[in-house]
Amino acid sequence: MRAVSEKKIRSMPEKGREIPIMDDHIDAWTDGACSGNPGPGGWGAVLQWRGQERTLSGGEPTTTNNRMELMAAIQTLEALHRPVAVHIRTDSQYVLKGATQWAKNWKRNGWQTRAGDPVKNEDLWRRLDALCERFDVRWTWVKGHAGDTMNERADELAREAIPRT
Repeated sequence: MRAVSEKKIRSMPEKGREIPIMDDHIDAWTDGACSGNPGPGGWGAVLQWRGQERTLSGGEPTTTNNRMELMAAIQTLEALHRPVAVHIRTDSQYVLKGATQWAKNWKRNGWQTRAGDPVKNEDLWRRLDALCERFDVRWTWVKGHAGDTMNERADELAREAIPRT
């Protein structure tokens, strides 16, 4: 990870300890959705920076919910034009744990699980991992469909992006 100032943002705070957010940072909320699993799917993201907001979304005709959750995070980071601190909030434990815990071991094991099986969605995990090397990313899990306004907006963007056949 690259430092964007003298302070470094860790991927996850220690239990009971909040990590300060940089003055120049981007807040993001990401979500994925799928109609059937597999089936047509969509992803959405809301980014905020210095009082400005940008929304992103996209979809695929045949995919899975986990792939759409990953795409939301990937597209969020790919939309950034310079190294900056990013606080991504996701309702996906799969994305959160993959990015903060599992990826390190998968890489060390040649993108295989502890059981020796290939990592599912390896292509997207590799993309996300490379992007996380360029940015200081802080990950936070938010409970889905529990009233977090920005998470609900990301979910709406994801559902609206699902291709209709």
